[in-house]
Amino acid sequence: MEFTLSEEQEMFLAMFRDFAAKEVAPSVEELDHAERTPLDVLRKAAQQGFLGATLPEQYFGAELDYVSYCLLLETLARESPSVAVTLATHVSLAAMSILAYGTEEQREAWLGPMAAGEMIGAFALTEPDAGSDAAQSGSALQTRFTLTQPLPAREGSQTSPPDGGGSEGGAGTLDGVKTWVANGQIAGLFLVFARAPDGIGAFLVPKDTPGLVVGYREPTLGLRSVTFNTVYLENCQVPGANRLGGPGAGWEIAQRAQDRMAVALAAAGLGVAESAIEAAAQFAAERVQFGVPIAQKQAIQNYVAEATTEVEALRYLVYRAAWLIDQGRGGPFDFSVVKAHGARVAHGVTNRMVQVMGGYGYMEDYPLARKYRDVRALSIMGGPTELHQVRIAQKVFAEWDVEIVP
Repeated sequence: MEFTLSEEQEMFLAMFRDFAAKEVAPSVEELDHAERTPLDVLRKAAQQGFLGATLPEQYFGAELDYVSYCLLLETLARESPSVAVTLATHVSLAAMSILAYGTEEQREAWLGPMAAGEMIGAFALTEPDAGSDAAQSGSALQTRFTLTQPLPAREGSQTSPPDGGGSEGGAGTLDGVKTWVANGQIAGLFLVFARAPDGIGAFLVPKDTPGLVVGYREPTLGLRSVTFNTVYLENCQVPGANRLGGPGAGWEIAQRAQDRMAVALAAAGLGVAESAIEAAAQFAAERVQFGVPIAQKQAIQNYVAEATTEVEALRYLVYRAAWLIDQGRGGPFDFSVVKAHGARVAHGVTNRMVQVMGGYGYMEDYPLARKYRDVRALSIMGGPTELHQVRIAQKVFAEWDVEIVP
């Protein structure tokens, strides 16, 4: 098993660091305090190919492997978790779902504009009364897709075509409410999940579709440059060509998307934790108390050493999970492990680095306060940690035929 980055990945990492330093870092505090979306940063990211990071060249993507893509998210999150989450929502949840399950016509229509930054993707699964239970089974979804044209005749059914394509179904309407839709305010394309006559369906809905209304933006403790919106669907017309995957494929599409996002969020958590340690270590080396730098105090050393150990362990979990995705391997257990551990490490490390800096770590004049607010969301986004612990326990207790339910 290889534990080192390839020469190409090292080159990408240097490019990512240069971009983050020059294009992300200068505006991150201003964007956070103004609660503005990083549109200028996204435009520059598109010029570098980052908005099509994992897409093939034929769709104007950068064709990065998932390990390299996680290096990108890790690097962006060191400066701005908001930028990393915005990009991950667009790539991991929306664009890669189209790549994996779309017809060639759908890929040609949507992926080029998404890679170019002309159209930001959003993922609409959660509902007012369907949160973790929607993420677990989809059975709680209340948004409905009603056929207005009959299904085309077909022989058999195909839920997840091995060639990555296959959309079939009649036109219809979507009715319902989606909440906590990341990128909602800036999205040009929404991937919406709803109950259909043939099971859970996934539907591609452009923002200008009549009947789709982007509503209230949720004010949040952290990630203030990410827009989380309520989206209303009322008699929203969806042509059959905009259905993603075959009949009943929606739930599988959502599951695979959330697996990818779990690793992406863990990579972002890794980046935040790394930068928190750097900020606190620099402070400890410069801050003098009782005549010596506080870095010479064993309590401070213990905080930093323990945090660094946890971060290094997380690094290998993240890279391994990304490698599993590249290999077409891994399952709910693998991705829940990295997501749960990533959220826990990111929050715990950042919390301890605030303690290292004392009152200064709690001041908004220092970036660590923002990072502390931002990282708290990682235990909630992409399924709360408790839900991932259920998935982990299901794997552990399956050996003894014990059924674990949420």
